[in-house]
Amino acid sequence: MRYLGLVLILLGVIVLGVYYMGAFTSNGALLFAAILMVAGLIGHIVVNKLFQED
Repeated sequence: MRYLGLVLILLGVIVLGVYYMGAFTSNGALLFAAILMVAGLIGHIVVNKLFQED
């Protein structure tokens, strides 16, 4: 659960890599990758604030 944000960011990077290789030709893949990466960044920040150990 703690690394869910990082996994989403990694999935976004993988989608961008697949797009770059030419498997997708629409902008939908770019939008999906952007959504994954933004959600991963926000999720990573929120989850780490919740599980922060002092």
